[in-house]
Amino acid sequence: MPCNGAIFFCCSGYATMYVKPLIQTAIVTLFVGVVSLASAQNSRETVQLLSESRPDPPASAVQDNIKVKKKYSYDVYYDRLIEEYSERMRANVVKYRKLARKLRKPQYSDPSYFGHKHKPKKRPVGKRKLCRECLIVH
Repeated sequence: MPCNGAIFFCCSGYATMYVKPLIQTAIVTLFVGVVSLASAQNSRETVQLLSESRPDPPASAVQDNIKVKKKYSYDVYYDRLIEEYSERMRANVVKYRKLARKLRKPQYSDPSYFGHKHKPKKRPVGKRKLCRECLIVH
């Protein structure tokens, strides 16, 4: 008699091999979650009891702490960093404009000046020399 899917599942050991460990893992995970939740509630109660037993600090100490926090505020620090960044960017703009002006000179933009400050002379074929700067015969 051929075995259908339900009988095969029960008879083959598939349930014992794959499903039972999954069920056990789920139960253990559930148990650990419940225990951690219960301990978290207990710790909250102990924190509340400890905070109730401490006296409140005087109002002047609280005001001093507020002043210190305002003095060293992150906003002031980051505002200073942003200002320094914008100053550096303005300085870079000036530097790059000056560099662009320098690169417009023919020494840098004209290919016939290749490696030379002044344009090399074009001598007759028999009198040409090897140039020490660019190693081309001019």
